[in-house]
Amino acid sequence: MIEATPQQRKKILVVSAHPEPRSLNAALATFAVEHLRAAGHEVRVSDLYAMKWKAEVDADDFPDHVADRRLDVLAAHEQATLADRLSPDVAAEQAKVRWSDAVVLQFPMWWFSVPAILKGWIDRVFTNGFAHGPAVPPPYSEGALAGRRALVSVTIGARESAFSDRGIHGRLADVLHPVQHGLFWFTGMTPLEPFAMYDAVDVSQDRFAAARREYGRRLEGLFTDEPVPFRSLVGGDYDHDMRLLPGVEAEGTSGLDLHVRPGG
Repeated sequence: MIEATPQQRKKILVVSAHPEPRSLNAALATFAVEHLRAAGHEVRVSDLYAMKWKAEVDADDFPDHVADRRLDVLAAHEQATLADRLSPDVAAEQAKVRWSDAVVLQFPMWWFSVPAILKGWIDRVFTNGFAHGPAVPPPYSEGALAGRRALVSVTIGARESAFSDRGIHGRLADVLHPVQHGLFWFTGMTPLEPFAMYDAVDVSQDRFAAARREYGRRLEGLFTDEPVPFRSLVGGDYDHDMRLLPGVEAEGTSGLDLHVRPGG
């Protein structure tokens, strides 16, 4: 355990998404909270199932919406956000994100994505006018939520080899790209390499102890580990249409790796 000095102490939001409080995910979330607090950090928790978080975006998110008018979600999000008129549950979660220096997402991979309740948290909390939009800095750069670090901790039932470059499921970096690049980096947060626990269906005490040790090291590096070096939209690598300029990539690079700076 590395205890932070007063100058190093940070504010961290842990968002957990699993319906079973005795699950591996719940245990990892509890470990993260305890480990970070023991190091001297301030931690807040959003346990989405315990909160009975409403996943769907609908008219109830907008108290000022007129029932007989068409709901334009993007416009309604911006209007309600800028007027401070979002529903109270969404406003409370946005306040937690604003408060934080780092966000940790803890979830099981279900059908190659986040659980629906976590997707609903993302859909409802990261509104136009808060996390993106014309009134905030541009995406894929020092955006609206810049200055915050972001870590995914995910459990996966499959073996690690199945998520490799020649694995049948594809690389984990590609599967998690919508979260790492499309949520974190789009909004300006600094994404770290994810912590993944594979073969998570039946975990022995020894394996869990080893995973906790490794996860503890990752948590201790939350503010010092090198981030995923995604390219900035405003760094001169993209044209006006948000297309990567020819010739800026390393030879042989293709796919989603095009959006990672060569050599970090």
